[in-house]
Amino acid sequence: MVSDEAVAEINRRGGLAAIAISHCHYYSVMASWSEAFGGVPIYLHADDRQWIMRPHKAIVSWEGETLAINPSLTLIRCGGHFAGGQVLHWKRDVGDVLLAGDILQVTPTRRHVSFMYSYPNYIPLNAAAVRRIAAALEPFAFDHIYGAWWNQNVIGGAKAAFAASVDRYLAAIA
Repeated sequence: MVSDEAVAEINRRGGLAAIAISHCHYYSVMASWSEAFGGVPIYLHADDRQWIMRPHKAIVSWEGETLAINPSLTLIRCGGHFAGGQVLHWKRDVGDVLLAGDILQVTPTRRHVSFMYSYPNYIPLNAAAVRRIAAALEPFAFDHIYGAWWNQNVIGGAKAAFAASVDRYLAAIA
């Protein structure tokens, strides 16, 4: 739900130029948020187009493996529990970040990530999909991973934590 208070706070912090959503579980009020900020574009990967229940003129359905939104923000299609699952790479002077949603699920220890095909049914993601995610992220440097939930972030050493997590996960499902 979009509230006047939330819009005011976001504007106080600099506003929005665009919206990017990791995957279709979070699509619900994206058009309302776009409209609240003057119709900013909403970037969704084309592989998840079938899950858009409320088409809107602000939706940008992009294709391919990466999309540079601007010089510091790049969307990366990782797939995962949805074919168009995307993360956002944020290039910063104080350490690059992956905004991962639950495409990379930060674990409670905040030292690893994990992967699921179906969270409600506890079905793990298969090895091929995890390897694909690893390959998609390989070219990118990142120091931190911000997960979908409050305080579920890997702060510092995130690229190494991600690589160790991939190895650990693949060994566990082998």
